[in-house]
Amino acid sequence: MDERPFFLMTDPQAFEVSYRINPWMRPDAWDAGRAAQAKADSAALRAALVGAGAHVEALQAVRGLPDLVFPANAAVVLDGRVLLAAFRHPERQGEEAVFLTAFETLRRRGVVHELCRLPDGVFQEGAGDCIWDAGRGLFWAGFGPRSSKASIGAIERTFGREVVALELASERFYHLDTCFCPLARGEVLYYPPAFTDQALATIRARVPASLRIEATDTDAAAFCVNAVNLGDRIVMARAPAALKARLAARGYAVTEVDLDPFILSGGAAYCMTLRLDRASPPSGDLIAAE
Repeated sequence: MDERPFFLMTDPQAFEVSYRINPWMRPDAWDAGRAAQAKADSAALRAALVGAGAHVEALQAVRGLPDLVFPANAAVVLDGRVLLAAFRHPERQGEEAVFLTAFETLRRRGVVHELCRLPDGVFQEGAGDCIWDAGRGLFWAGFGPRSSKASIGAIERTFGREVVALELASERFYHLDTCFCPLARGEVLYYPPAFTDQALATIRARVPASLRIEATDTDAAAFCVNAVNLGDRIVMARAPAALKARLAARGYAVTEVDLDPFILSGGAAYCMTLRLDRASPPSGDLIAAE
């Protein structure tokens, strides 16, 4: 049995920035050169993940659904159970049927085992707003700009795991994965200005000061918090030297990938991937709160 981390990506053939549903999106900056760069950069990200020991499969592109290239928003996945996303913006709602078909295929292959849906009227945009923290055995779930607060209870009921709700304070950091990243040794890399005061208090109550890594404005603007962590390796967009040094001091090696075309749409490494093999840990392996 293949025990490598299993990631889903999407072929970037149809990727473009043609509309604006978050403050990062720049349709005016998009051209054929960016499209060519996006294909090369997506391949580089895939190679970085494979180099870190992962297995990666790609969905086919669909013309007219450019943000299909961000499958982190497709679903929340744990222990083979899939909670399918419901998108807030009409521009992305066409992705739901494509992702459903993809997950039905993955279920037939035995990669996942059960597909679940959200209640009517509840928006929840997948792992982009619901991040599994394996060390603590819980989900951190963002709500506000995209996902409904009511999604918190739906996630708890679906997976039977604790869900820690974090309200996002800015349209600029519209998904949790743009501003929050749990790491393998228990640290959390996060960008404080993206959260309400209550959410910050929750983070600080749950994560000891010694394990909190506060991203700077520069780190966040470079989409370096939107990273993929595999053991001691972190794959992220091109990073400021100071951030790489801070992570290296904690034993993490950073693999940088130029993801500028995708940042023009408000996404980077984490957004461009969805991990399918996450599993609940034994209770004895969990990280204790402060």
